[in-house]
Amino acid sequence: MSTLTDTLTERTGPRPQDDAASGYRPGRTLPPRVELVRQLKRRRTLVMGTILAVLPFVLVLAFAIGGDPEGRGERITLMDTATASGVNFAAVNLFVSAGYLLVVPVALFCGDTVASEASWSSLRYLLAAPVPRTRLLASKLAVALGLSLAAMVLLPLVALAVGTAAYGWGPLHIPAGGALAPGAAAQRLVVVVAYIFVSQLVTAGLAFWLSTKTDAPLGAVGGAVGLTIVGNVLDAVTALGHWRDFLPAHWQFAWADAVQPRPEWSGMIQGTAISLTYALVLFALAFRGFARKDIVS
Repeated sequence: MSTLTDTLTERTGPRPQDDAASGYRPGRTLPPRVELVRQLKRRRTLVMGTILAVLPFVLVLAFAIGGDPEGRGERITLMDTATASGVNFAAVNLFVSAGYLLVVPVALFCGDTVASEASWSSLRYLLAAPVPRTRLLASKLAVALGLSLAAMVLLPLVALAVGTAAYGWGPLHIPAGGALAPGAAAQRLVVVVAYIFVSQLVTAGLAFWLSTKTDAPLGAVGGAVGLTIVGNVLDAVTALGHWRDFLPAHWQFAWADAVQPRPEWSGMIQGTAISLTYALVLFALAFRGFARKDIVS
C-alpha cells in the first residue's frame, strides 16, 4: 500500500491539502490589524467616537448658557473650577464621564466583538478558516481594549483643546487650594486616564465573557453595563462597611488623589489590584469557556 501511494504521489504530485497544511501558520491567522480595520469601519465605532468628541462642546455650551459654576457654600468641588483653565476643563470632563459614560464604549467594544460574529452567523466560518480559538479571542480582545483606550484618550484631548480655546491655557486649580503648573498637570492627567482605563477592565472582562456566552450583542453589552451599575449601587450601601473595599466601583474615583499638590497613591494601588484581579479572572473564564463551546452560529 505504501509503495502504491508513493507511486501515485510521484505521478500526480502532492495533494492540495498537503500544500495548505505545510504553509499553515496559526500565528498569521486573523492579524490584529485586519480586525482593527473591520472594527473601525463599523458604524457604532464612529457613533461612539462622535459622542465622546461632542461632549466637551456640550459642556462649554452649558457653562455659556448657565454661567460660571458656583461653589456650594464653603465647599468647592472640581466642577466649580471647570472654567478656570483648559486643564481644569479636561479634568472635569473625566470626572463627569468616568463613572457612567466611559463605561459604555468599553462595554460596547468588548461585548459586541464575539457576539456580533455569532449573530451574523460568521463565527463558525472564521474558525473554519481555520483560525485557532485562542488566536481569535486574543485578536478581538486586543482590538477591543485598544479601541476602549482610544475612547478614553479622545475625550480629554478634545476637552483640553476646547477648554483651552474657551478658557485659556493655565495651571490646574485644585479645589482644596493650590495649583499645578500646566506641564505637571498634563502629566497627572495621563496618570488619571491610565487609572480610569485599568478600573474599566472589570467592565471589559464582564462584557467579553458575556460576549462568548451569547449570540446577542445587546445582551452582552447591556449585561456588562447593568452589572457595573449594580456594583455602583452596592458601593453606595454604607451598611456593607469594609466589604465595599472589594468592589471595583469603590475605587473608581481614587484618581482624584493624583491631582493634588502632593499625590496620594495608596487608593490607586488598591484599586488597580482589585480591578486587575477581577479582570484576569473574567478573561480567563472567557477563554476557557470558548475553548470548550460548540460553535453553531
